[in-house]
Amino acid sequence: MTSNHINKFNNIPLSVLDLAPIIEGSNATQSFKESVELAQHVEKWGFNRYWLAEHHNMPGIASSATSVLIGHIAAKTNHMRVGSGGVMLPNHATLVIAEQFGTLESLFPGRIDLGLGRAPGSDQAAAQALRRTLNMGPNDFPMQVNELQDYFSDEPVSRVKSVPGQGLDIPLWLLGSSDFSARLAAQKGLHFSFASHFAPAYTIPALKLYRDSFQPSDTLKKPYAMVGVNVIAAETDEKAQYLASSHRLQFLNLRRGEPTKLLAPIDNIDEVWSPMEKAAVEESLDPRTTIVGSPETVRKGLAAFQESTQADEMIISSQIYHLEDRLRSYEIVSELMD
Repeated sequence: MTSNHINKFNNIPLSVLDLAPIIEGSNATQSFKESVELAQHVEKWGFNRYWLAEHHNMPGIASSATSVLIGHIAAKTNHMRVGSGGVMLPNHATLVIAEQFGTLESLFPGRIDLGLGRAPGSDQAAAQALRRTLNMGPNDFPMQVNELQDYFSDEPVSRVKSVPGQGLDIPLWLLGSSDFSARLAAQKGLHFSFASHFAPAYTIPALKLYRDSFQPSDTLKKPYAMVGVNVIAAETDEKAQYLASSHRLQFLNLRRGEPTKLLAPIDNIDEVWSPMEKAAVEESLDPRTTIVGSPETVRKGLAAFQESTQADEMIISSQIYHLEDRLRSYEIVSELMD
């Protein structure tokens, strides 16, 4: 199945969130090669956008230099939108992000998204190493968003200009896992993406707050909400559950404070975690937002989640160890699209 246009599921676009996983026994070089292959395939299968997420000090995630990797993926694809899901803005000088994304938009006109988060995307030690604590923190996030909007405007008020960047139409998205960014996105009339794939309990309240409080802007006349969802699809429910053990092990090790590379799937994860650890992981990987199974199981899960959220778009993360299984999972999803 190939497409030069956006295919849709239940009349909404589907997109891809890539954490550029570094698998056990491999390295970042291989991760980036696999990201390119994945991006090229999902573009042919009709996915709408391809986002990469900023993380630091995590041995299993290679997308720390997010802007660099966005440029690499955009150069290896043709028409799909490519962007950040997200750049953790308080980690950076706002001007640097404006210049980086101004450069990306100048290289790939009409294809770049700038999704913004306010968390560190790391632990406290990494946040300090990023010099985050010296002058910027989460409470400065609204001011930084204002600065970015000014840098990208036709007539910025700042004496410092973003070159490139000034006058470019780069869509800003606010990302969140609580109500803070939902409220800010509504106030500013911006696109909003909620991290349902790891904060499922807050999804519906955050979306309601965003929609109820939305104020139209020059950028966006009505609210537009995208939700994150984990999907691990395979030919059978049993195989999908087996493949999903890698993702569950990744969350388990994060909760233990022992992040690792993405581990190979195992037959019986109950031999690894305690009942308390299992409950904690499953709270984050709720079956409503972590959909694991056969094509029919995935179809029903995605349809139910879209119906409950009334999302305008869904962005899918698939933390799967073997590239061929990851590709097949996204291919199955593409076959569910109209």
